[in-house]
Amino acid sequence: MSRLWIRLIRHHRIARQMTVNCAWGDERDALREACHDMDVPAPIWLNKNENEFGQFRRTAFNADSFVESVSFDRMEIEFLDDEDKKRKRPDPRNDFGGF
Repeated sequence: MSRLWIRLIRHHRIARQMTVNCAWGDERDALREACHDMDVPAPIWLNKNENEFGQFRRTAFNADSFVESVSFDRMEIEFLDDEDKKRKRPDPRNDFGGF
């Protein structure tokens, strides 16, 4: 099961947060639906956001990314895949060669 985690940040603190079910590739629709449920305007996706989301599975929208004025400083979204394996490589310093 995959989810999209949406956080509204104000003064460096999470003011509101929400998770919605989301498949990879449907993040825009899930974000639009979550924004409607939280009663905040949907942000404008820029190339920067596309690149960040594709590479890191997370991106942030500043207040400038919204057409309407918002009561928070930043919106952060992150794709959470519960079935995904860890994406980090094993640390070679911990490989003791079978000892």
